[in-house]
Amino acid sequence: MLTLILLPIAGFGQAEVSAKKVVKLMGCAFEVAASANNDTVAWEAIRAGITEIERIEKLISSWDPRSQTSEVNRMAGTAAVHVDQELYDLIYRAKKVSALTGGAFDISFASMDRIWVFDQAEHAMPDSERVAEAKSKINYQEIILNPKDTSVYLSKGMKIGFGAIGKGYAANRAKQIMNNIPGVSGGVVNASGDLLCWGQSPSPEGWKIHIANPHQKEKPIAWIQAKDLAVVTSGDYEKFFTSEGKRYAHIIDPRTGYPAHGITSVTIICPDAELADALATSVFVLGKDEGIALIDKLKNVACIVITDDGKIHQSQDLSLNFY
Repeated sequence: MLTLILLPIAGFGQAEVSAKKVVKLMGCAFEVAASANNDTVAWEAIRAGITEIERIEKLISSWDPRSQTSEVNRMAGTAAVHVDQELYDLIYRAKKVSALTGGAFDISFASMDRIWVFDQAEHAMPDSERVAEAKSKINYQEIILNPKDTSVYLSKGMKIGFGAIGKGYAANRAKQIMNNIPGVSGGVVNASGDLLCWGQSPSPEGWKIHIANPHQKEKPIAWIQAKDLAVVTSGDYEKFFTSEGKRYAHIIDPRTGYPAHGITSVTIICPDAELADALATSVFVLGKDEGIALIDKLKNVACIVITDDGKIHQSQDLSLNFY
């Protein structure tokens, strides 16, 4: 979701050069940028970041039948599947967010993947019995992890998917790989609204990030000065359908099996892109009041919520610059 507008990469200082590349990965556009002490290093960093994102996609994709995630889903109700420590740890952290949010975030929501079609067209609502049947397969507590052999077991009919956390994790990993290259002084990974920026930027205060109007994305409503932060947005304006004139967004409430409502977009600001990704979905599902109350309890995390009536709400201690 391209709801974040980053100022053009410029003004790095006389000793710095910058480069960027846009590629399609994980079903969306990734913009990867680096600043470095020479052009060769900047492009080396970008290539390394993209290679890492490609590796993560192969690991967590539920569409690739060869991935470990697909194997876990295939074996649901039959046997536990040994997975790499990396994937095991990602699932473990996802379950921690599920517990934190009371199930508003749940990677086992993937059982709903053939119930709803968010193609911006007009549809009848799906049969309630189908929704109820699929919803009965959603339960993060039935994702059984065994640390002894890093195995994952799902109950029969369950599926897991990383659509609400995977891009953030990939951004974190790309940053880590890029930062390990000598001569790299900063960079940006922007996965269609899951944005992570760090290090050298166009100004001493950090990267200037514009928060766009959800329905007029080229007209920002506010901006923040970010430094070594992730800024992740979830919104209802690109993946949706309508039924009898009512708009239904693609973000499913795992607790009901139906699309969440009442919010147009949620932006989370914190140092970790993976956590920001998961919390953006969580707040969207929880709703304005409960969502902001959750964010206010967390250290070094802030949020901006735009409700369906166009009003802007924010967590405490967040300084926004409005236009």
